[in-house]
Amino acid sequence: MANLNGFNAHEVEPTSNFEPLPAGKYLAAITESEMKPTKNGSGSYLQLAFTILEGEFKNRVLWARLNLNNPNATAVKIARSELSAICHAVGVMQPRDSVELHNIPLLITVKLKKREDTGELTNEIKGYEAKTASTGQPQQAPVTSNTPPWKR
Repeated sequence: MANLNGFNAHEVEPTSNFEPLPAGKYLAAITESEMKPTKNGSGSYLQLAFTILEGEFKNRVLWARLNLNNPNATAVKIARSELSAICHAVGVMQPRDSVELHNIPLLITVKLKKREDTGELTNEIKGYEAKTASTGQPQQAPVTSNTPPWKR
């Protein structure tokens, strides 16, 4: 039994269906990070929680696991490359702690993947970009004269 300290469900929005997000690019930020041991105990991975910052799926959370300490050299190489992409996307090139990557907006590319064990679709983060890289906002040309834009 657990004491819920007067919790009132009328005051809290209930969670909705956790269907996978559609594939695409989303503005997100790392909001949690933790180093965890692998299941077999032979290494550890950095688990990062990405929270979607805007749009229809605002506040949804996706996770990435980076096998930074693993006997499989290929897994470590892939994880280090992914961490490098994240660092480039958030502009923190030499983090001493994963918390330095938190709360900095970046674009994540999300794909759908079929789980081998259940056949259900799940999300997987497959890319990281700086927020300014492709936000869909047209870039304004620098002003090179004193002529107002509507007269050019």
